[in-house]
Amino acid sequence: QLASDESCFAFQIDVFLARSLLEKLYLFQYPIRPASMTYDDVTHLSAKIKPKQQKVELEMAIDTLNPNYCRSKGEQIALNVDGTCTDETSTYSSKLMDKQTFCSSQAASNVSRYAAAVYKKGELHLTPLHGILQLRPSFTYLDKADAKHREREAATEGGDSSQDEAEDDVKQITVRFSRPETEQARQRRVQSYEFLQKRQAEEHWVHLHYYGLKDSRSEHERQYLFSQGHGLAENTELIKSPSEYLMMLMPPSVEEENDKPMAPSNVLSMAQLRTLALADQIKILMKNVKVMPFANLMSLLGSGTDPTAVLRCVQQVALLVQGNWVVKSDVLYPKDTSSPHSGVPAEVLCRGRDFVMWKFTQDRWVVRKEVAAVTKLCPEDVKDFLEHMSVARINKGWEFMLPYDEDFVKKHPDIVQRQQMLWMGIQAKLEKVYNLLKEHLTPKKQETQSAHPLLVSGEQRVNMAKAKVKQNYGQLEKELQKQKAEMKSNDSSAKTDVPNIRVKEEPVSAEEPMDTSAHEGLNNGLVNGLHPAEGSTDPVNGHLPGGCIDRVAQELKAFVSSTFKKQFVLTLSELKRLFNLHLASLPPGHTLFSGISDKMLQDMVLDTGCKQILVPFPPQTAASPDELKVYALWEAGDTYDQHRQVLLEIFSKNYRVRRNVIQNQLSQECGEDLNKQEVDRVLK
Repeated sequence: QLASDESCFAFQIDVFLARSLLEKLYLFQYPIRPASMTYDDVTHLSAKIKPKQQKVELEMAIDTLNPNYCRSKGEQIALNVDGTCTDETSTYSSKLMDKQTFCSSQAASNVSRYAAAVYKKGELHLTPLHGILQLRPSFTYLDKADAKHREREAATEGGDSSQDEAEDDVKQITVRFSRPETEQARQRRVQSYEFLQKRQAEEHWVHLHYYGLKDSRSEHERQYLFSQGHGLAENTELIKSPSEYLMMLMPPSVEEENDKPMAPSNVLSMAQLRTLALADQIKILMKNVKVMPFANLMSLLGSGTDPTAVLRCVQQVALLVQGNWVVKSDVLYPKDTSSPHSGVPAEVLCRGRDFVMWKFTQDRWVVRKEVAAVTKLCPEDVKDFLEHMSVARINKGWEFMLPYDEDFVKKHPDIVQRQQMLWMGIQAKLEKVYNLLKEHLTPKKQETQSAHPLLVSGEQRVNMAKAKVKQNYGQLEKELQKQKAEMKSNDSSAKTDVPNIRVKEEPVSAEEPMDTSAHEGLNNGLVNGLHPAEGSTDPVNGHLPGGCIDRVAQELKAFVSSTFKKQFVLTLSELKRLFNLHLASLPPGHTLFSGISDKMLQDMVLDTGCKQILVPFPPQTAASPDELKVYALWEAGDTYDQHRQVLLEIFSKNYRVRRNVIQNQLSQECGEDLNKQEVDRVLK
């Protein structure tokens, strides 16, 4: 339409659809032609096509007489490609680059929107295109020139040595036996680039004949671009109402079913998920979450879902472990699949994962090494099993990731009983496969949320020991008070009872208190190892009554002697810790509760044949003063006394010594060569 301010003119053109060349018409897009080549009168030497790939290869002649053609360059290219000799296999038989090869590539994958139009006598005739191909120059002749060059270099460098020829004849052959190809491996091979290239190369070329623009055959074929019949009966596609025609031009946006995923995999869309059947919804949820309480599963399925139907479906894809649902192994590892880490088939992976699930039905904790030792699987596979349903705890093991669902167990006893029967069957299979020991098969009592770990850390052991000491101390204190009351009633004049004595702390130095702060259970109610009496305020000046001194000295000496015969070398801090533990094990009213100061303890150490080793620790050390005081047993009465004394003398000069220096010094001082085992024993 041509519109103006005063009038509007309309032109109508009849449009016809030509079908004669349907699925036969291609559009070739040539590159910008060189000055020596005209596509109108060019000589096509050959043409061929691969119909399935829609790949075309054309060979065109180059006008070597054109003034823009560089003859010297053409001769050089022909010489590089074919060499000096010419035969039937030569690319350029005229010893001149006189032709050019063009290869096609698809310009568009979907050409249904394109057509070739011919306008004649007020009529527009359209023929749909079957393909649009872009032609580009092919430079395969350069690869041929490089191959010729490498062959000439190999011939000149190879030489004529018979020895080289003999060596070339002897080649090592490696024999490999191929395994049966799985379906997954076959799909990967079919989709690989090498396989596609091989398939494309296997398709045969179909040779074509080129007809020029003015050829009679071209004139004849060009008539097929016009519609053969103008009757409306033959163009039923164009008999549409205006609304239908508009709908054809602008169709509504409808998503193709092929583009929709059959089921969400990694990222779940709840809108798409709820369009599936209930069994498929539960399977997808369990496959992605892996471990889920029944209440959470019901919340994800939406309101109005029948719990009975959910229970019936979830038992098909999951097993009950500690009141929670864990996805079955065969759902995660379908048949004919394998491990991405070790290549183990799915059947072996399912057995190993079932063993881990069965272990969690017995206890909340599982040790990874035990699983690996029984299943004989690689660590990566075992780690995947454990990460599906548990959480790693440092120095403890793997704990089941969800608490025991006691509510579900109470509400559905029939489901729990049915699942227990399933686990009994699985246990029987595992017993046959893995030859499980009796301790593995002994069922443990199912614990609820507060289950104790199989492994106890060092910190937990210390806390348990402190709690036990506090508990024992309370009982001992009650017994002591009872004994005091009985003794007071029998003899009211006895004021020298051991529990009523307060010993004054001796001011040995500001750095030598009897520090027992690390043992709260022992300090509570003790003053320097003494039980204070109620109402006692007068201190005794560090002296014990007659008869008690000898007994205290004997008990203290016996403790020090036995301790150093076991340890040989101790710091004052460690000795005080051991002494406090020894006090905690003594009965109430023992003589050692009379009060032992740091000075008394150190003097007794020196009296038992021990010596203080003045180790030159570095000045920037963070150790406490008690940790810097080192005492060692000088003579133990064994064959290593002399070696031990030499070793202690070495450490009195330096706090860090190399092993070879120690071994040389021992050999010189003792006059004998000690082997590695003997040196290790002395050092230990």
